[in-house]
Amino acid sequence: MIWSLVKILFFIGIAAALAFGAGLLMETPGGVRLAFNGQEWTLTPLAFLISLILLMIVIWLILKLAGLCVAVVRFLLGDKTAINRYFDRRAERRGFDALGDSLMALASGDARKAQSSALKAEKLLNRPELTHLVSAQAAEANGNHARAAEIYKAMLSNEKSRFLAIKGLLKQQLDAGNTDTALRLAEKAFAINPKHDEIGDTLFTLQSRKSDWSGARTTLAAKVRQSALPKDVGKRREAVLLVADAIVAKEAGEVARARDAAYQANRVAPDFVPAAALAARLHIDAGEPRKASKILKRAWSTNPHPDLAAAFAEIAPAETPIERSNRFKPLLAMNADDAESKLVGAELALAAEDFPGARRALGPLAEEDPTTRSLAIMAAIEKGEGASDIVVRGWLAKALSVPRGECWICSNCHTVHADWSPVCDACESFDTMAWARPVETGQGENSTVAMLPLIIGALEDRTEEEDLTWTEPEPDTGPAVAEPEVKAEKPAPKPDWVEADAVMDTVNEDDEVSPSAAKAAS
Repeated sequence: MIWSLVKILFFIGIAAALAFGAGLLMETPGGVRLAFNGQEWTLTPLAFLISLILLMIVIWLILKLAGLCVAVVRFLLGDKTAINRYFDRRAERRGFDALGDSLMALASGDARKAQSSALKAEKLLNRPELTHLVSAQAAEANGNHARAAEIYKAMLSNEKSRFLAIKGLLKQQLDAGNTDTALRLAEKAFAINPKHDEIGDTLFTLQSRKSDWSGARTTLAAKVRQSALPKDVGKRREAVLLVADAIVAKEAGEVARARDAAYQANRVAPDFVPAAALAARLHIDAGEPRKASKILKRAWSTNPHPDLAAAFAEIAPAETPIERSNRFKPLLAMNADDAESKLVGAELALAAEDFPGARRALGPLAEEDPTTRSLAIMAAIEKGEGASDIVVRGWLAKALSVPRGECWICSNCHTVHADWSPVCDACESFDTMAWARPVETGQGENSTVAMLPLIIGALEDRTEEEDLTWTEPEPDTGPAVAEPEVKAEKPAPKPDWVEADAVMDTVNEDDEVSPSAAKAAS
């Protein structure tokens, strides 16, 4: 409001000043005499001022007209002029409009319109880092992968679009199943932009599937440095990679490297069962049972597991069952309320033929949380204490229908594995092995079919002792359900636009990484 009042007052002041000046000029006596070529003109001061203003306007118009004529001549001669700039701006507006139409068509799924609009934008705009990318995406959406590959290769020469070009070629190689070439492309893209989460995840996944544990550790360290992963997740994955590297080194006979990797994995994650079990076994092989016992007890105190118990038993393989049971007591006491401690204690008592002790160790676990393992232990206890075959068969019948209990299962695809592995064999996911109970889908019966020969054999032995002449029929477990056969998918025939060698040759031709990219990679 105040500013508006100030502007009004200023306008009134200007108008008053002009009116006052015009009045002075009109009242001023005399005039202005102009003489030219024998002619004279006498003008009043006001008329002279008006004539001067009109003369200036005419001169300005003549200069503008002359400038226009010069611009037309320069335009006809091919020089850069305002006329050129006008047409350039007009083409740029049309090009950006076509680029916007292409993006909108891509978002709506109209691949044909997207590609045609992208071609139009490419002709009108001199911005290849923009138009090439949209053209490649439109070509891919339209199914023209060969055209998209050509555009991506053309984008490699431009530093601004090099990363996007490698990323596009990487996606094509992954879709075609060329994992070796995709791995090399992912490494180049990660070197240019190590902060890119998607490229980092892709590189890490490819390295883990190729069992390149050393390269995966380097990638993981870079992701943790860039805060792309929480530190606790980074430590867990580092431990998994170290255990995987130790397993490979042990199988290759490189004991020193296996020990270094396993010991480091145990230091990074002391409660990680595979790391603790492997480190303990390597200590046992090195004649260091005390260190092995210390590692296993520490892991058992937070995470009781059968693999830890098996490794603890390997510390003294020649001991008697009673000696082993006594040696295990301090270990089991660290987590006495855990179900695994109760099950291991009952199994040790069974091995020592201490059937009442086995019953005390198991407690009410078979009734409160029945599993195949706990019910099989109860059947063995009843048989050892001299119970009738009917009682034993009752426990065994229950064991065939209850859940199988904890096992190594992939949390991604829910595939059950006999042993832990860093990568799931079914879905190739990294670090998805969890010690948990699988979702019961009728697999409980199949999981205990392997027990039938032992069960039937035990019953037949008892029948022979009692001199019975009849034969115990095999329990009806129902129709056997075949385990689903996992068939490796045959790779689709590679189209001509994803030849691995040709792609890598094109990328390597212009493999000079810019100083900024090299600095980012370091």
